Amino acid sequence: MTKIDTSSPENVLPTPSHTVGPFYGYALPFPGGGDIAPLNHPDTITVQGYVLDGEGKPLPDAFVELWGPDPDGKISTTDGSMRRDPASGGFLGRNGVEFTGFGRIQTDANGHWYAHTLRPGARGQSAPYISACIFARGLLVHLFTRIYLPGDEAALAADPLLAQLAPERRDTLIAEDQGNGTYRFDIRLQGEGETVFLEFT
Repeated sequence: MTKIDTSSPENVLPTPSHTVGPFYGYALPFPGGGDIAPLNHPDTITVQGYVLDGEGKPLPDAFVELWGPDPDGKISTTDGSMRRDPASGGFLGRNGVEFTGFGRIQTDANGHWYAHTLRPGARGQSAPYISACIFARGLLVHLFTRIYLPGDEAALAADPLLAQLAPERRDTLIAEDQGNGTYRFDIRLQGEGETVFLEFT
């Protein structure tokens, strides 16, 4: 039997790859993470979709974080997303009253996510949008994108970011209106139809 010296990297054979973490299922989800709009608010909309890998397969263990202004375009500074139980210290979830503009949603076993929120108002020269951050297995660095809602085509046409993109790339940032206040926004991490992701420096 030949003995291999493993004291230096050049003598060590490659090993099979393993699933790349990190994994987000522990401690980060909280009750009501996708319920951003105040309870029973009449202007609540639903934004929903799938997180898909490069082959178009859904990811059952991804996270989507959302931030958005209120309908007047103001960023909320209200606490309330993650209240704690004073006795146990455990998370109680939202109080159902304040709009915080923040949500954190874990995809289900089918790679699906959804959030109940309020339609964002415009800020500056940009068309109204919801900011999104995606965490998933194999992503060592999370990804940022935007979710624009259809309805004001003039604002979308004038948006500085959307104006820089080819039509097929631009469409990956605009949710599909499914009626009844519901919008579909699938997030494709790579491959054909890959969502446009943003880099902040």
